[in-house]
Amino acid sequence: MTERLARVSARNPKRTLVLWAVAFVVAVAAIALLLPSAITTDADVTSNPESDQAYALMFEGMPLRPPGPNEESIAVNEAVVARAPGGSVDDPAVRKEVERLAAALEATGATEAVRTVWSTRDRSYVSADGDATVITIAIGPDGEDRIDDLIAVVEEADAGPLEVSITGETTADHDFLEISNKDLKEGELFFGLPAALVVLLLVFGAVVASLVPILLAVVAITLALALVAIVGQVWEVSFFVVNMLTGMGLALGVDYALFVVSRFREERANGIEKLDAIAATGRTASRAVLFSGSAFVISLTGMLLVPDTILRSLAAGAILVGITAVAAATTLLPALLSLLGDRVDAWRLPLVGRRGAAQEGRFWGWIVARVQRAPVVSLVLATALLVGLALPALDLRTGSAGIRTLPDEYASKRGFDALEAEFGAGTVDSVMVVVDGDPEDAAVRAGVEQLAASVEADPAFGEAEVRVPPGGRISIVEALVMGDSRDESAVQAVERLRADVVPEALAGADARGLVTGETAEIVDYRELMEHWLPIVFLFVLALSFVLLTVAFRSLVVPAKAIVLNLLSVGAAYGLLVLVFQKGIGNELLGLPQVESIEAWLPLFLFSVLFALSMDYHVFLLSRIRERYSLTGDSSDAVGYGVRSTARLITGAALIIIVVFAGFATGDLVMFQQMGFGVAASLLIDATIIRSVLVPAAMELLGDRNWYLPRWLEWLPKISV
Repeated sequence: MTERLARVSARNPKRTLVLWAVAFVVAVAAIALLLPSAITTDADVTSNPESDQAYALMFEGMPLRPPGPNEESIAVNEAVVARAPGGSVDDPAVRKEVERLAAALEATGATEAVRTVWSTRDRSYVSADGDATVITIAIGPDGEDRIDDLIAVVEEADAGPLEVSITGETTADHDFLEISNKDLKEGELFFGLPAALVVLLLVFGAVVASLVPILLAVVAITLALALVAIVGQVWEVSFFVVNMLTGMGLALGVDYALFVVSRFREERANGIEKLDAIAATGRTASRAVLFSGSAFVISLTGMLLVPDTILRSLAAGAILVGITAVAAATTLLPALLSLLGDRVDAWRLPLVGRRGAAQEGRFWGWIVARVQRAPVVSLVLATALLVGLALPALDLRTGSAGIRTLPDEYASKRGFDALEAEFGAGTVDSVMVVVDGDPEDAAVRAGVEQLAASVEADPAFGEAEVRVPPGGRISIVEALVMGDSRDESAVQAVERLRADVVPEALAGADARGLVTGETAEIVDYRELMEHWLPIVFLFVLALSFVLLTVAFRSLVVPAKAIVLNLLSVGAAYGLLVLVFQKGIGNELLGLPQVESIEAWLPLFLFSVLFALSMDYHVFLLSRIRERYSLTGDSSDAVGYGVRSTARLITGAALIIIVVFAGFATGDLVMFQQMGFGVAASLLIDATIIRSVLVPAAMELLGDRNWYLPRWLEWLPKISV
């Protein structure tokens, strides 16, 4: 099929390019018109965890209506801290400034309610030393779209006599989105793209040959973004998908084009006519691209099983860009090569890339020869090294990066620091225990009182308030989370609430207690990831095993590939823990030390790293299998396959490494962890795995690499 596609595209290059140009223009229009409305900063799970059940009970028991003059709304989204250095909140001049600020905030139209110490007559709105007060804000229906107006009012007031800052859920979302966009531009476009071009220039030694993969990647990314924009009109798509899709599209598009262009140059160097060289490339490299892309997509489908919009968005984005990259590599690229011909080598660089694409590198030949001479020693030493790197993963803790991890120049971080310094709580997030039981029942009432006392006694929480909505069947115990609601201390406190405090308090009552709030949602999310991780592992491993078995007609090859890829992933987990949790080498790399690894990252990294590792494994094995079919000599085939692909696979891996290293240079901890994890794993995969473990294992197995029992002889014979 790939050979036929290559021939048709090469024989009709202008028609093929016109079709792709039309698709590109339509995609750009779709992105401009639909993408802004397609992505969201919201993150939802669809498994109905305890926190969601509690919210449902709360809204069921508290009818949706505007709060009365002396009633608090269910949720406060933002807090503005106003401090009078050397002064007092009770000073009439300070009060005048604060009330003027509150009026300006209300005038933005972004708020549903703005409350001050004077409107509520609540002295908890004033700091202990009396020089600061907090203004609480309930964001209105359109408030998220007008958060910039609130921040502008705060910054203008901060230039006056008071020190003013703002923090909260909406402000934090705004800052996370802003940092995400900045990291995309600086990390991927200003760092990843130029670095990828440099690697391509070193691999090809020619400007035109280096620009072709970049062009293919841009086309694949654009079409995939357009598909995301369309899908986002129906389903929720996380804004993280833009970063993921761009980085993965750049990596895959460049990789696939690298392998195809290299094979075309090799065929031309062997004296094969242009169209026949393109057809031969379609039969070999393009077919490997198709199977590699299939392995990539299969490895990511496991994330679609998880009931989480972020993971599903990331998986969908990567899958879509994988599909568009394969489509471009098998149709657009042959058309470009048909028009360019040998001009693909135009603008050669002096002293760079002078070796032909088919020439076996002496360096890699030397390494693989040493490994094949001592396969047992090589296998044991390399395996021991990777197991050693993976061991710290036993201490892996998952969580969620909070406002505390943001750079100091962002509004929500400044507000967080001010709120924590003046009031002991860095956020306005509360923990809420919704008690589902008759509030008039004496046992229920006693249980709620005991629960409130226990919550208030925990230093992780502030003063507890008990509310009984009129006409409802619930009671609500609410307390402010002290410090950062995403810190490990807050998470552990909520876990104690659920495991011990709530059951003990309500033991003698006909009632149940459900814990909700920002921290409770983090606990639920972490448990969700822990539940689905082994399921996704088994799903991806099983599908990958089947695909590789069919592709290479062997049971040994897929089993070995899976074991080696798991070693690579395990080492990546261990390095994440060493650098981010334990802080070993983090300052040298310019990375922060944090309490935990993002809860979604282990599952995500497994899927992506397994997909990319399979990508390279298919290319390597296809060359080994091709040589083995010609010579029947397993040792020669392994040596030739590793030597002839090592330079390309290393170049391809370097491209992905520099692209994802761009993520690690950003400001978002979650992206730093993702970028570092992918880059570290691929560095291991392209060096220790491909140059040591693969040749050592295959040398020891010999012809048994291609073992297929007779009862599986019915499998189709597919040349990859």
